[in-house]
Amino acid sequence: MAFGLKRDELRQWKMDVENGDIAFLTHYWIDSRFPGCDTVTKVGCSDIEKLALWGSHYGLLREWIHLDKCYPHFDLLGNRQKEILIAEEQWNQLHRFKLV
Repeated sequence: MAFGLKRDELRQWKMDVENGDIAFLTHYWIDSRFPGCDTVTKVGCSDIEKLALWGSHYGLLREWIHLDKCYPHFDLLGNRQKEILIAEEQWNQLHRFKLV
C-alpha cells in the first residue's frame, strides 16, 4: 500500500520517465514482506538500457527492473535506498521521508 504521495509528484515522475530521464519518486509504503521498511523509492526511466546502466553503478541487476506498464523502474528499499539517494543528492526526498 502506497501513501504520502501527491498527484503532481506522480504526474511529474511519469513525465520524466516517459522523456527518458532517470527519475526518483519516494513514498511511504507498507508491505509485510519487508519488515522495517516503511518507504520505497522508485527509480524509473523509459530507456531500459539507460536505466540498467545507471543501476549497474550501484550493483543493481537488470533483472530487478520492474517492467511496469510504461514506467520501467527499480524499487529501492532500506539501506540501499538511503545510500543511493545520498549518492544521487536527492536531499528533498531524504529529508521529507526522514531517511537521514
